[in-house]
Amino acid sequence: MAIIAPALQAIRLPATQVRRRRFTDDQVPFGSVLLRMLAGLVVLVVFTLPYLIMFFGSVKTKPQIRSVDPTYFPTEWRWENFATMWSTPETPLPQNMISTIVISTLATALVLVVAMPAAYYTARFVFPGRMVFLFLVIVTQMLQPALLTSGLFRQFLALGLIDTWAAMIFINAAFNLSFAVWIMHSFFAGIPREVDEAAQLDGAGRLTVLFRINLPLVWPGIVTAIVFTFVACWNEFAASLVILSTAGNQPLSVALTKFVGQYETSWHYVFGVSLVAIIPVVVLFMLIEKRLVGGLTAGSVK
Repeated sequence: MAIIAPALQAIRLPATQVRRRRFTDDQVPFGSVLLRMLAGLVVLVVFTLPYLIMFFGSVKTKPQIRSVDPTYFPTEWRWENFATMWSTPETPLPQNMISTIVISTLATALVLVVAMPAAYYTARFVFPGRMVFLFLVIVTQMLQPALLTSGLFRQFLALGLIDTWAAMIFINAAFNLSFAVWIMHSFFAGIPREVDEAAQLDGAGRLTVLFRINLPLVWPGIVTAIVFTFVACWNEFAASLVILSTAGNQPLSVALTKFVGQYETSWHYVFGVSLVAIIPVVVLFMLIEKRLVGGLTAGSVK
């Protein structure tokens, strides 16, 4: 035994050394970690600096912003700017906020109602003209409301919907429908057909298969479509500027321009309204970040 023990140790020693060597080789050098941290810090500063400038500008007085020798930090903090901007004579901001929320929410809901069955049908069934239909769907993404404002104005004027929320809900839904159909189509197409066939053998109908079997599997794609559609509707400007003429019906993107005058601009209100308009989108991203990342990266790894 005294002879066998050293031999066994000699046999096990190379494996231990190999494991230790591999573990040591896998360690990231401290210099590399430091460079990555510095690179991340630079990216963070680059992306957050404009928002910090907006924040500092929103709590300045008008003379401070227009000073010939401006400073980044306010010499006199005016927190009341965030309260007084809601009652300015330029535009009724509370109504503009409500208008933005209503238009964005209902347009996103309309897109989902239309896009989900369309994406499911194109992914599950082969019909004549299927590829042509999908091609025409993606071609509509090339058309922007800014290019079609005159035609949209005449169309909704004939329908009697000019200067209404309904007009902007239909416009936003139409211009974001193609993206939602395409992204959900790819998710539905990634589900094996055998899943649907197994559910149908158990007695499930088409609607049951869609809502109880497929939707939970494609939920990351639905969340991705919701986020991008909502953000696009929230930031829409060109069509709202032409279609909505009443100040109270206009969204925040259009109301923001009312603070920019020909001879004078209320920059402290411009910065304040911009920050308020950004907050709902940031909160939305924070709430569904995990599902959004899963939707964007789905299919990247087999």
